[in-house]
Amino acid sequence: MERMTISAEKRVEVGKGAARSLRRKDMIPGVIYRGGDSQPIKFSKKELLKFINSTAGQQVMVNLQFGDGTSKLALMKDYQVDPEKENLLHVDFFEVSLTEKVKVSVHVSIIGEPIGVKRDGGILQHLLREIEVECLPDRIPSHIKLDISNLEIGQSLHVGDIKLEEGIRVLTDPDEVIVNIIAPTVEEVAAPAEAVAAPEITEPEVIKKGKKEEEEEEK
Repeated sequence: MERMTISAEKRVEVGKGAARSLRRKDMIPGVIYRGGDSQPIKFSKKELLKFINSTAGQQVMVNLQFGDGTSKLALMKDYQVDPEKENLLHVDFFEVSLTEKVKVSVHVSIIGEPIGVKRDGGILQHLLREIEVECLPDRIPSHIKLDISNLEIGQSLHVGDIKLEEGIRVLTDPDEVIVNIIAPTVEEVAAPAEAVAAPEITEPEVIKKGKKEEEEEEK
């Protein structure tokens, strides 16, 4: 697994006011977790953004290097961004040990254009974009690639179809669908309504009277 180094500093400033003050100085507040403990830390905004942008969608092990000469091995757990201004607000890491297994989510990316889409006009559905795995930190895949070039309409790939290296256990349900190809939607044209035949109008029957009946009427 790829490993990168980021400079970090331990911080004593806590609270919203302290966090805003740090951001004005182009520093980003953060926390590193270990079991039930946590340590407030801070980073250079420029260095942290460079790391996030270069590793987007990948799991990367980080060596957090502190100014006092100590370091901690960690994985990024999450980061928060201002939804309006899109500024980086906060970042969370969790400390790991190379001898202890961890549970992490790994991004699933797809490559290739399916036959069912290219040739037959089907529709691609990418339903699952992350799976959870358990392994030692240095065995964590940065991401998982799935070649979907041979998929035809009606076919799909499931979590159980993913093949990973020995020592990596997939925790996500193997029956979950990652991607499938469905038939194109065809709009049904309504059949024209059948014309209702107008009821046949018949003339009233004229009853012909016999000669005898006519004579009786004249009387």
